[in-house]
Amino acid sequence: MYKPINPSGERPLMRGVALLNNSLLNKGMAFSEYERDAFGLRGLLPPAELDIEEQTKRVLHNFRRKSTDLEKYTFLTMLQQRNEVLFFHLLHANLEEMMPIIYTPTVGQACLEYGSIWRGPRGLFLSIREKGRLREIMRHWPNTGARMIVVTDGERILGLGDLGAYGMGICVGKLALYTACAGLHPYYCLPIALDVGTNNESLLADPYYIGLKQRRVRGAEYDEFINEFMESAAEVFPGALVQFEDFGNSNAFDLLKKWRNKACSFNDDIQGTAAVAMAGILAALKISNSRIEDQRLLFMGAGEAGLGIGNLFVQHLVSEGIPIEKARKTCWFVDSKGLVVASRSAELSEHKLVFAHEAEACADLASAARIIRPTALIGVAGVARVFTQEIVSMMAEFNQRPVIFALSNPTSKAECTSEEAIEWSAGRAIYASGSPMPEVQFEGRRIVSGQGNNTYIFPGVGLGVLVSQAREVTDSMFLAAARKLASMVTSEELAEGRIYPSLERIREVSHSIAVEVALIAFREGLTDLPEPVNLEEEISLRMFRPEYVEYS
Repeated sequence: MYKPINPSGERPLMRGVALLNNSLLNKGMAFSEYERDAFGLRGLLPPAELDIEEQTKRVLHNFRRKSTDLEKYTFLTMLQQRNEVLFFHLLHANLEEMMPIIYTPTVGQACLEYGSIWRGPRGLFLSIREKGRLREIMRHWPNTGARMIVVTDGERILGLGDLGAYGMGICVGKLALYTACAGLHPYYCLPIALDVGTNNESLLADPYYIGLKQRRVRGAEYDEFINEFMESAAEVFPGALVQFEDFGNSNAFDLLKKWRNKACSFNDDIQGTAAVAMAGILAALKISNSRIEDQRLLFMGAGEAGLGIGNLFVQHLVSEGIPIEKARKTCWFVDSKGLVVASRSAELSEHKLVFAHEAEACADLASAARIIRPTALIGVAGVARVFTQEIVSMMAEFNQRPVIFALSNPTSKAECTSEEAIEWSAGRAIYASGSPMPEVQFEGRRIVSGQGNNTYIFPGVGLGVLVSQAREVTDSMFLAAARKLASMVTSEELAEGRIYPSLERIREVSHSIAVEVALIAFREGLTDLPEPVNLEEEISLRMFRPEYVEYS
């Protein structure tokens, strides 16, 4: 089973500057008088001895002095580079304040400027030029027991498009959330950027771009490179879970289909997004007092996220006894050419075809909404401001409590703001966004919108898979995660308009989801391990707590 390293305080094998330069072992001025003598640190540190709480106060003060979010991001990056325990202790104590900095929306800006803010190695950059040598290069990673790999080829970073090697920022951010939200020890976390080139003209023309300056490799050469990467990862890091992140649509679906039963892997953009949106829909039904079988979902966007949500919604309905064809007809999609309908079948990919229903063709979202009269409007296309006043008002006309999910990231790509959704629906919208939005005051009511962020799902799923040593990650795990997440929203949170639990409870949420996922692995024969007598306690014991170890 996955076990955190150094749980009993074994003495580090390094001394002096080498120890201070090891981010997992460095404690800075928290090293005791005994430790300073024992490990050759005397004189390398100021005389003051500060415990982790005092250190946290100092770094929080300095963090808040930074004038821009990008400066705060860079400050936290440097803290993580030198002292990971302190970094995660700070995050754990101030997650609501820190999460918009380490992940959405600030991580989007950080990725755009990753070349200029990059300060040192964090993760592996594997380029297509090294094809044939990936096993050798992956062994350069110092933590030989890596178990959680987040990998991207940088083609579809958030709603920002092709950022090539700069996609590394997403992998680093996701893994920080694995530790902060689910207690995965940072030793086991490995971010990887697969550099196969970029088609972003501005990056190709940028003299300071840090990635390969060539067009993206496609076809057989790309497939061979991915095959070598997956086979190398399994050999160099046996038992590792691979999370595919921000691949382009065509590659994302193909990779998931090819590897989901061959390797322990999943795609967060397809499956994680689906689960968090599914949880939001289930929680919203508690507010609207509606039946799941009466829902009609209209998606703006028919890519990885939208189709992932649609397929998981259908799976849930089928599990409730609804025939699959009837279940599919609850989901409608608008892509770049308009409403996905049967008359367009010849031009549609196989992923969209199952949702191509009989209806009048139309070219825009407003027309589609008039035809479908949806109960829920879900934005996942990265098209900013597409949920107009006309459309939101129309949703409020069709529904007493319209569901409006503006899930595109970062904030600049949101389909509408929380304030717009509430105002244009006369205060009746049940709203969620991908990036955090401010609370809204409407006619004397305080309305707190939900953040439909995958952070609620993937850390717990990953922890459950690793603890159980599941051989594969199944859709049933994501559906179980969605149901558990929805069940954890309290009546007080629902009364405020929230459809997701407060981030202050994220470790509790991740733990509960990990239990559900591990139970599926044990009871569906997806692992060779026996089910522990007390699974909840077993998982709790595996969760990393950011506190210093006293060396004796």
